Amino acid sequence: MNIIKRETPKLGKFISEEGREDFILAYNEAMAILPPPQKRFDIKTKYGSVRVYYFVTVENKNEEPIMLLNGRSASTPMWESNLEGLMVERPIYSIDLLGEPGMSIQQQPIIDSRDQAEWLREVIAKLDLQRVHLVGVSIGGWMAMNLVRFYPERIASISLLEPFQVFAPMSLKLIAMSIPFTIPVIPKVIREKMLSVISGGAEADDSVPVAKLIESGMRNYKVKLPYPQSFSIEELQAIELPILALMGEKSTVHNSKKAVENGKNYVKNIEIESWENASHAINGEFSSEVNARILEFVKNHS
Repeated sequence: MNIIKRETPKLGKFISEEGREDFILAYNEAMAILPPPQKRFDIKTKYGSVRVYYFVTVENKNEEPIMLLNGRSASTPMWESNLEGLMVERPIYSIDLLGEPGMSIQQQPIIDSRDQAEWLREVIAKLDLQRVHLVGVSIGGWMAMNLVRFYPERIASISLLEPFQVFAPMSLKLIAMSIPFTIPVIPKVIREKMLSVISGGAEADDSVPVAKLIESGMRNYKVKLPYPQSFSIEELQAIELPILALMGEKSTVHNSKKAVENGKNYVKNIEIESWENASHAINGEFSSEVNARILEFVKNHS
């Protein structure tokens, strides 16, 4: 008698109940420093339930909205440096990316880049957003570009902050820095050094709520997502939507000068800049300047 062995579905999840509780405490603490959202949604998609927060003021409720896509292991609170400034002019939808630590719950395996785009397309459609301006940092920038790779409809513009795997590949330095996270027990100083790169501008210190949240997510949540597929020259050339890309010259994630060169050479409708004193944490390091640049770009394409 032959026994068919079924493979366990690859779903992102917390590694223990204690880990989930630790993360939720950190998440709630970090959310408390944000402006209070006017609405909260849990959007059902083919791949799971997606948490979305809606931030708006009476003055701008009729403007075309911005949708924020966070970096890896960061979730909505990572936008603490930017949210209040962006809300001045635009309604804001912020998503906890599916398959990452946050309040979204993955229920089906996400196999490839099209799956990644499909769940995000579903969220935008179920929110009934006819035109939305995407703003993504790091892996969130890749998510924005990956969406329009397959489903450009409903998207008005794309603003990218140090996008990962879009205009240049991951650097060898980042690969080397990532190695300690494959080891169960590592010195705290090494973990803090890596966290400072991906924390969106927050200090790598447990006393800072956003940094504490990211550290808890990385320690307690097992991500089961496909590695972000880079963009071919042909795919970049095919994207016609207006793109703003702000790169940090001091970034350890990729060669930003090469990314700027590729963006200018291969993308039709792009404004791409290298900021001399910025790192991968550009959104937190230069929050006021980044907010102003995004709002100007969004206004020009509304």
